[in-house]
Amino acid sequence: MTSAPPAPAATSPTLPTSTTTTSRARRGTTAILAVILVGYFMVILDNSIVITGLPHIQDELGMSASALAWVQDAYLLTFGGLLLLGARAGDILGRRRMFVVGLALFTLASVAVGLAPTGGWLVAARAVQGVGAAVLAPSTLALLTASFPEGPERTRATAAYGAVAGIGASVGLVVGGLLADLVSWRAGFLVNLPIGVVMLVAGMTVLPETPRAPGRFDLMGALLATLGPTALVYGFVRAGEAGWTDTGTLAALGLGVGLLVALVAVERRAAQPVMPLGLFADRERVGAYLARLLFIGAMMGFFLFTSQYLQDERGFTALAAGLAYFPMTAVNFAVALAVPRLQRRVSGAVLLVAGLVLAVVGMAWLGTIDPGTSYAVGVALPMTLIGAGQGLAFGPLTASGIARVGTSQAGAASGVVNSVHQLGGALGMSLVLALTGTYATAMLAGAVLLLGALAAAVLLVLPASRGARR
Repeated sequence: MTSAPPAPAATSPTLPTSTTTTSRARRGTTAILAVILVGYFMVILDNSIVITGLPHIQDELGMSASALAWVQDAYLLTFGGLLLLGARAGDILGRRRMFVVGLALFTLASVAVGLAPTGGWLVAARAVQGVGAAVLAPSTLALLTASFPEGPERTRATAAYGAVAGIGASVGLVVGGLLADLVSWRAGFLVNLPIGVVMLVAGMTVLPETPRAPGRFDLMGALLATLGPTALVYGFVRAGEAGWTDTGTLAALGLGVGLLVALVAVERRAAQPVMPLGLFADRERVGAYLARLLFIGAMMGFFLFTSQYLQDERGFTALAAGLAYFPMTAVNFAVALAVPRLQRRVSGAVLLVAGLVLAVVGMAWLGTIDPGTSYAVGVALPMTLIGAGQGLAFGPLTASGIARVGTSQAGAASGVVNSVHQLGGALGMSLVLALTGTYATAMLAGAVLLLGALAAAVLLVLPASRGARR
């Protein structure tokens, strides 16, 4: 860390001008960060706001259990699969422009979700909402990367961005349960209309436009990046119903793997790939991508199964189930705010490892639950460990995912980070659903995924970050 420059003499005639310029610059960057964080918060919130309302949705629209899973998967798959194309669009057309376009589409689709008369309409609208999020989300992280130079400023900004990723998911569960019980599950989506309008004005007013780079869209790469994970998720969902030896299950899984292999082959030959394979040449970034994929997969399974367990097995209302996450949310928020201060003493990689250890312990603890276990001891306490783990992990995961990325590749790098986040949620949730039959076994499966994330952090992120500091 560089030392602060000496303060100018009190009699210096340039002091008022310098102070005023610095103050304006700080206000400007604060406003930019605020718009970025609120935009990203909307995207992350809608990942989880639907979860506590799923029983209400199922009753009102008459959806089967497998159809209900697609309410979440449709959003996650279009979001995650098209993120890379959305990131490339920001590079070529301008990131502020794409922020505004993505936010407008996301807001309109949110209204369509809130007005859905049938399950099919709902799933389709959620897919369109995911498309809007795929354009909006990478623009937020790319604008952050471009607006905050490498160093303490970016560390603080990425810590806040990571905190939003963790806190938004938890807050969505509480808000979703509150609205589902007191108003309607639809209200959680309709409220995006006034917020979206305000954010559109703020985005056009506050955000700086980035230079437009000449280039072409890698449509084949984007298509394969969407269809490959979709086939895998379908295979996992089908396995839960028909078994792992079912012909349809094996065909879907084989197709998914084949499409992902084709994606790598296409990207190696593409002149302007939507997913530059050079991003995977950095050991720290690869470890961060893998850890994030497994971590989010475990967490989405945790949110879905815990919400259903509390309502179906414990008799909680949707509101009570949402409020049951409050201990986790409060700890998550407090720890996430402390991450920038902690990073002055220890590296982000160490905080990441510590957070994953706490999450593994909390998830494994939930795997020991039985009908006689009290909420306070068997649910709330392990939830606080998971919340602390989230708070410690997300900021460093985000920072490692964009480590040593130049401005020219900021959009692509942010697209990979966010794509891994969303696709990890869809894949992990569907895999846990296919492998488990009870809440306890679902939590143990989540703990195994978290152990995989911990291994990636210890073997890849930690040594790579230490080498980069030398």
